[in-house]
Amino acid sequence: MLSVNPTVQARLDPETRRTLDRLVARLGWTPSQVVREGVRLLAATHPGVGRPRIAGIGEFASGVRDLGSNPRHLKGFGR
Repeated sequence: MLSVNPTVQARLDPETRRTLDRLVARLGWTPSQVVREGVRLLAATHPGVGRPRIAGIGEFASGVRDLGSNPRHLKGFGR
């Protein structure tokens, strides 16, 4: 999703600012390049989460087609 104004302003604490300055000097990049790469790396290591899933849904076959809908199979379930 692109915003109308792609400029981002951030307040950096002194230690983060020193880290940014060291990375700029070491890599020869602009501060913007360092920030963009940092965002890209975070996105890669923290993939988006989809809808919550129940573990195992659709992964096991009982062989009974109407297991969850036929009252005959559900008799006594949950007791």
